[in-house]
Amino acid sequence: MKEKTPLDNFLYKHGFRNIAKIYHNLYPPRLYELAIMRSEGVIAHMGPLVVRTGKYTGRTPRDRFIVRESSSQDQIWWGEINKPVDPDTFEHLYYRLLAYFERRTVFVQDCYVGADPKYRLKVRVITEHAWQSLFTYNMFIRADVTEQHTEFEPDFLVVAAPSFQADPEIDNTLSEAFILINLAKRIVIIGGTGYGGEIKKSIFTVMNYMMPQVNVFPMHCSANVGQNGRAAIFFGLSGTGKTSLSADPERSLVGDDEHGWSEKGIFNFEGGCYAKVIKLSSEAEPQIYRCTRMFGTVLENVVYDPETRMLDLDDASITENTRAAYPIHYIDNVLLDGMAPHPTDIVMLTCDAFGVLPPIAKLSIEQAVYHFLSGYTAKVAGTEAGIVEPVATFSTCFGAPFMILSPIRYANQLKERIEKYKPNCWLINTGWIRGHYGVGERIPIGYTRSMVKAALNGKLDNQPFRKEPYFGLLVPEYCPEVPPELLTPHRTWKDQSAYEQQVLKLRQLFRENFKQFEGQVDAIYSSLM
Repeated sequence: MKEKTPLDNFLYKHGFRNIAKIYHNLYPPRLYELAIMRSEGVIAHMGPLVVRTGKYTGRTPRDRFIVRESSSQDQIWWGEINKPVDPDTFEHLYYRLLAYFERRTVFVQDCYVGADPKYRLKVRVITEHAWQSLFTYNMFIRADVTEQHTEFEPDFLVVAAPSFQADPEIDNTLSEAFILINLAKRIVIIGGTGYGGEIKKSIFTVMNYMMPQVNVFPMHCSANVGQNGRAAIFFGLSGTGKTSLSADPERSLVGDDEHGWSEKGIFNFEGGCYAKVIKLSSEAEPQIYRCTRMFGTVLENVVYDPETRMLDLDDASITENTRAAYPIHYIDNVLLDGMAPHPTDIVMLTCDAFGVLPPIAKLSIEQAVYHFLSGYTAKVAGTEAGIVEPVATFSTCFGAPFMILSPIRYANQLKERIEKYKPNCWLINTGWIRGHYGVGERIPIGYTRSMVKAALNGKLDNQPFRKEPYFGLLVPEYCPEVPPELLTPHRTWKDQSAYEQQVLKLRQLFRENFKQFEGQVDAIYSSLM
């Protein structure tokens, strides 16, 4: 595409002035050249672009704020997650950010969010670095490159400048990093952090606000479709297996992280994948592994040999949260239109650090809503700043950091769709067996794949189930290609008293967490645990 000059600065309408140079909708090869020329990264063996994100190698939730304004304030789920900031503070910081960009080069990508044309948003992402523009190109749905910049009217604007740091004393932030979302002005500003996930997740937060307004259920999930036409969605936080389990060579990938569920079916919000790649195995996850060796992929904080540029995916010396951002078509057998029918299976993924939840269980409608509202998992190292080992947590809707409306609103959307379309609902534990974290071991992904495959292909439909006594879960007595003892957690523990201690502790944590929803949901839910 043509490289813009200050004379045709189409960013004036967004408040930008005196920009030295504008690079608009560049393709990956040109962005590679500019990233290298500007010393933003290096080209590793076989072609990926490796970058460093600086101090922040994961999201920084404490530094994200929502502007409190009249058009949205009565709907926002205010609290520790969605912290308010006043409009004047936003305006002050936005103008300081605009001043920072004066006489600098900017990179612009125009893109869509939402594969379904009926519900998609037009988004313009303005970044300080070329590699961030490539990240945007990979992660979202590319706009029509024949469309002129004057014809693309964005529904939302994202401005990201890692080198611009806030001053907490004058900007009313908590640190030098900030992510501010203004729903009235439809602007997101990001500064002080280079982590690409902040761009991606800020837009997901926006979709979580806008989609329920048009009766679309926004979901933090991956999705795929089997050869039999059965679609499945996988709820789960980072590190629970959404990306890995959805990248199945025997099934067509819809998307790996964010989707909407409308009256027509499900659709991907994005046009790319953002996979965690620490200790990635070519045997266990061949498709994602291959993407780390491809031109166009952006690798965040991956260690490489400075001479040979060979990658070392096992090296966590920078962070456990090493990431690969690549276009979705890099995955074999992908549905390029990003759309699929109503799911016949809903899989809820958890990473149980206590080692007591069964690796697979079938859920009733009430249990599905309960576990959706609970969102139990273990935050794994690196996905957020300061997390160095698994920590048990409850993240409602399997994505609390991105849920901007009340969890009850999303739960009601889920319940309505389960009742209407009657999918099978499953709880899959990808966490520990033979003991809790530090004693036991992580469930081998090969066994998890076998359980998911059996569930989605109907191989468990005629199997006997037994009711697990502590959580009331229905557990299959047999699953192809899985040792029978693995299906029953206590049979893998050597110390049965230790097992019971852990299971009672986890059950109590469930109960304590769910108290926040009492009075907002039917009493039947509180009796499930």
